[in-house]
Amino acid sequence: MAAHIDQVPSSPYKTILNFRDLGATVNGLSNKIIITPGKLFRSGEPDFAEPAERRSLATEHGIQTIIDLRSKTEHIEAAKKLAEHPPPSPSVVPQSTKDTAKPLELDGPTTHAISLTGSAFERALLWRLRWSSMGKLVYKMAVGQRLEGIRVLGTEVMAPRGLIGLGEDTLAASTAEIRQVFQILGDAKAYPVMFHCTQGKDRTGVIAILVLLLCEVDESVIESDYMASERELESQREVRVRYMSTVGLGPEFAACPEGFVAGIVQYLKQGWGGVEGYLESVGVDQELRRRVRGCLAAHDR
Repeated sequence: MAAHIDQVPSSPYKTILNFRDLGATVNGLSNKIIITPGKLFRSGEPDFAEPAERRSLATEHGIQTIIDLRSKTEHIEAAKKLAEHPPPSPSVVPQSTKDTAKPLELDGPTTHAISLTGSAFERALLWRLRWSSMGKLVYKMAVGQRLEGIRVLGTEVMAPRGLIGLGEDTLAASTAEIRQVFQILGDAKAYPVMFHCTQGKDRTGVIAILVLLLCEVDESVIESDYMASERELESQREVRVRYMSTVGLGPEFAACPEGFVAGIVQYLKQGWGGVEGYLESVGVDQELRRRVRGCLAAHDR
């Protein structure tokens, strides 16, 4: 059973959705200081933020590092939208072609692009396709029809797997990317850190689950943090549902399914005995785990 979702603070921003201080959130839900506040933030994409809100990420929250978990396709689509509707500060518009795009780089923080659904994840999903569908997808990608290609994968593989299944697939396939994320989180000089995907709920949620389990946060608290994203994204639900339909996914992919956190926790226990065993298996060794905890865990617990 999740703790009280209404205790999770809402984003202070109008144009950066699903932004919150993970430490402050966890501490408020737990009624004790577990994670040092002001060090780790989770969020949706900041690409379309108003200039003042973009600046405040560094000036108000002191963010030094941004971990962008989005895919190449998402960078391309975001760049297209920014090109069509440029923000007041044009210097932040990433360069884009039909095949390439750089992630948005904000003034101040260092941005690390680490696609949590990168090549290893894509290969894992491709092996689930029928051969005829594989050929269709390869053709669509070859002629630059990336969204149409992803729709083939979405309809035949991603939709049947569901969000929990895809979360499990991420843990199984994206081991190098998860190791990269934890290497950054183990560097005290990188903080404060913000990590995000597009909506800031599922890929961001997987990383949050791993970090919070490592810091011994109660599962009900982690569940509340995850489920709060549905409330935070409600204003953009119709837009997200329309986008999901273009890649062959139903409206449930715009929601936060109950049981997501429990499913991921159970998957970690069954496969590796828990988060410590899983992280060890992907190359996040005991020393790196100690450093991550040292950067985040409150010392007066």
